[in-house]
Formats: sequence, structure tokens, C-alpha cells
Amino acid sequence: MPTIYGKFEEKFKETLKAVLPILAVVLLLCFSIAPIPPSILLTFLVGAMFLIVGMLFFNVGVELSMTPIGERVGSVITKSKSLLLIVLICFVMGFGITISEPDLQVLAQQVPSIPNKVLIFAVAFGVACFLVIAFLRMLLGIALSRLLVVFYVITFALAFFVPKDLLSVAFDSGGVTTGPMTVPFIMSFGVGIASIRSDKHAAVDTFGLVSLCSIGPILAVLILGMIYKPDSAEQVSEMIPIIDNTADLWKLFIVELPAYMKEMALSILPIIVFFGIFQLISRDINKRILIKIGIGLLYTYVGLVLFLTGVNVGFMPAGNYLGQTIAGLSYAWIIIPIGMIIGYFIVLAEPAVFVLTKQVEEMTSGTISAKAMGRSLSIGVSVSVGLAMIRVLTGISILWFLVPGYLFALILTFFVPKIFTAIAFDSGGVASGPMTATFLLPFAMGACEALGGNLITDAFGIVSMVAMTPLITIQMMGLIFKLKERKLHKNVEVVESVPGLDAYGDMEIIEL
Repeated sequence: MPTIYGKFEEKFKETLKAVLPILAVVLLLCFSIAPIPPSILLTFLVGAMFLIVGMLFFNVGVELSMTPIGERVGSVITKSKSLLLIVLICFVMGFGITISEPDLQVLAQQVPSIPNKVLIFAVAFGVACFLVIAFLRMLLGIALSRLLVVFYVITFALAFFVPKDLLSVAFDSGGVTTGPMTVPFIMSFGVGIASIRSDKHAAVDTFGLVSLCSIGPILAVLILGMIYKPDSAEQVSEMIPIIDNTADLWKLFIVELPAYMKEMALSILPIIVFFGIFQLISRDINKRILIKIGIGLLYTYVGLVLFLTGVNVGFMPAGNYLGQTIAGLSYAWIIIPIGMIIGYFIVLAEPAVFVLTKQVEEMTSGTISAKAMGRSLSIGVSVSVGLAMIRVLTGISILWFLVPGYLFALILTFFVPKIFTAIAFDSGGVASGPMTATFLLPFAMGACEALGGNLITDAFGIVSMVAMTPLITIQMMGLIFKLKERKLHKNVEVVESVPGLDAYGDMEIIEL
């Protein structure tokens, strides 16, 4: 199987390139201004090995299974003449995938005032509804920017009626529910829907599904926040394991491994069942491709089990302890630039970021390169973590950051090519994944605890900050593209007249 080996070699290089910088930053801190116990360092290093192997299997598995499944399902159901059937399939698919998203389970445990099942079902319902809205947008050709403006105005209007103890958690929910299981399937689903269209906006509409699906969870938690009242703002910090020897270190991972095996089995089961029923009805995939998809699903499962075990067992304690140590220094302000450096590199280790940057590069024929996308995401997340650390130090309300940030991002949607808006708002949900939840959030919680702050109002919200800033940085990249295109037109000699920018499609603008 030379092609499989070739994929593993390619993905292994990509994985090392993404993970090694953040490992180097953490180790540099550990051996300089933020010393940590040897047991936590060893746990972190073993977790890093799990992470690297897990990302390797996940990236190969997604390419072999999740992407073709989503594309085929999207293209086939779009050909159906029954709109009601299509809407029903979209709703069931969105609900089923979200309800088993691992990050959603973690979020539910952080909100004691709302019953776990109530929160999980409400968030899944929100994602399902907005997946239907996203599909209808593509079908009817409605501009994404208009829907984003409407729904975010509603979101921020509701935010002023929700207790502040739930505000940060509500906005965090938009990022954590679009995780490593949801994103690859939804994005490839959009590719499948757009593939049967021949109009010039088909490539643009490939993106935008994740951005709309990220709004549903926020609205769901905000509505629940007006119904349920928070019991308390008290939170218990993450337990930091003390390991006496290497045997205990290995047991720590082995004990947790079965739990994540079960969790990921439940997460991937809805996709397998849904695709199985789909294949029985349509029968449009031959046996050879089905075997390939089956192998890919197995790789995806193994990869996510190893990845989540590594980051949850190895990265959470290290993040929490580093945050406590740095915030406890006499010059605690240094946590801001340190947080920015960590944010710059850590986003590249997010599993779904690989999927997004690769798809953007393919759909734009390399015009928007994966490297440019990665740099824009890194800059955005770096800024967001810096702002989050300012919140930890000062206790400023998250609305002082989110309202102007989203307002600026929404204003930009009217001045940049549509494809950049769709990619930018998708990037927000993709960037705020497991690495943010298992390292950056514990990092903020540890710092907040050391400073004596309120964990829910001051530490939570970092996920939503990470989800916000890429909306601005990637659209700014689009604005630069547009300005260069205008400059190009000024330098071109024409006989009669130069057609306006509106005469071109978004892909044509980028190619120019």
C-alpha cells in the first residue's frame, strides 16, 4: 500500500512541524521562569507523544474517510427533489454528530446550574437548526454576511439579559461544539453540496457551514441562561497528578485510555450509522472505496483516542500549573506576551485546522495557500490569548472585547470578497478546538486561581476569544487581496472602460 505509506510520511512531517514549536515553547518556560515538578513534565512529554501519533492517524483517516463521506452525502441529497427530506436529513445529521462531540461533554460538566442532558440536547438542537439554515442559504443563494449580521445582532441582544456567570460559557460553547468530529464532516458536506453547482459562487458557498453552526450553541446556552440561574461561581481547579515513578506514569495514561475509547466510539457511531443507511439506499459507492473508507474511519478513531488521551491527561495539568506559576511571579504581566507566543504556535496543532487549510488551498487552486492561512490563524489566536490574559489580570467583562471585535468583523464582511468572509467565520470555529480547551483554558484557569479571580467570569471566555480574532485577521488578508486587485486594474490599459469589481466572481478576484 505505497499510497498509504506516502500519506503517512507526508502527514508525519506536517504533524511534527505543527507540534514541535509549542513543545519547544513549553520546555523553554519549564527550564527558565516557570519551573514545574518532574512528574508533570514527564506527563506532558508522554502526552505529547500520544498527541503526535494521534494527529498522524487522524489526518490520514479524515482524508480517507470523513472527506469522501461528507462530499458524497452532500452531493447525493442535493440532487433529491424533496426539500422536506433534505431538511430532515440535515437536521438529524447535525443533531446526531453534535450530541456525541467530545468537547460538548466537557462543556456540560463546567455548567453546574444547567442539567447536563438539557445543555447537550439544547446545543445539539441549535447546531441542527443552523445546519439546516446553512443548507437553505446555499440552496437559495442568500449572502452569508447578511445572515451573520442578523444572527449576531440577536446573539448580543440576548447576551445583555444573561447572568454574567454564564456569559463566557455561552460564547465558549460556539467554539467547542465545532470540534474534530463535527468540522471535517460538515466542511466536506458543503463541498458535496457545491459540487453539483456550476455557477461562479459555488466555490464560495463551499465555506460558511461551520460559521453558522457555531452560532446555534451560543444562542442555545444564552436562552438556557435566562431560564436557569447559576448556583455559584465556585469552580474546582484541575487535579495535578503527582507521579512517583515511571510505572505510575504509564498507568495514568492506561487507566484513562478505555474511557476515551468508549467516548470516541460513541462519537463516531452516528456517522457510521448515518453513512450505512445512506449507502443502503443510494448504493453509489463500490466495494473497493467502501473498504478504503472503513480503513479511514478506523484510523480516525484511533487517532482521536490517542490525541484526546494525550491532551487531556498530559496537557491539562501542565497548562494549569504553568498558568499558576507565571501568574504568581512578581512581574505577572509577563503572562500576556507568553500567552501570545503560546497561542501563535498552539493553533497549528489543532486537528481541524489541518482540514480547513488543506480544503481552502484545494478549493482556491493554491491561490490562498495553507501557509498563508496558518499564519493568519496564528496571528489571530496570538492576539486573542493576549487579550484573554488581560481579562485574567484585570477582570474586565468579556463583552468589552467581543462586542467591538464582532462589530468590526461584521463591518469587514461588506468590504472583502465573499470567499474570505466565509473562510474567516469558518476559521473561528475551527481554531477553538481541543488544544484550546485542554491547554489554553487550564492555563487561564491556573493563572486566574493564582491571582484570586473568578474562574467562570475571568478564565472562561478564552475559547470565544480564540474563535473571534481569526474573523478579523483572515478578512484583513482578504482586504489586502482586494486592494491589490484594484491596484492591478489601475495599471491595466483598456480601450473603452474597465469593468467594475462587481463584474467578477469571488474566485476570479482572487485569481486576478
